[in-house]
Amino acid sequence: MDRIAALNEILTENPKDAFARYGLAMEYSKQGDFDRALAEFSILLESHPEYTAGYFMAAQTLVQAQRVDDAKKMLNDGIASARRTGNLHAQSEMEAMLAELE
Repeated sequence: MDRIAALNEILTENPKDAFARYGLAMEYSKQGDFDRALAEFSILLESHPEYTAGYFMAAQTLVQAQRVDDAKKMLNDGIASARRTGNLHAQSEMEAMLAELE
């Protein structure tokens, strides 16, 4: 069974599994299926707004999809999430990426 099928099976049993949802989004992103990846990131962040890594990877996917303005918004949302959760490392990574996009 491939990774996407395995992750979908996990999500069928537990749709709120943040780690599986993140993994599925990452797999779609790796395959270049940006629309599906972004849809999965959206579901993840709606259910788990504290899942800070999701914002960063969604922003990277948006850049790959040549949607820089959307990536900037995602980074700003992610920076706010990182501040709420005290994740200084993620905050600094997203701030650095945002500065590169400006």
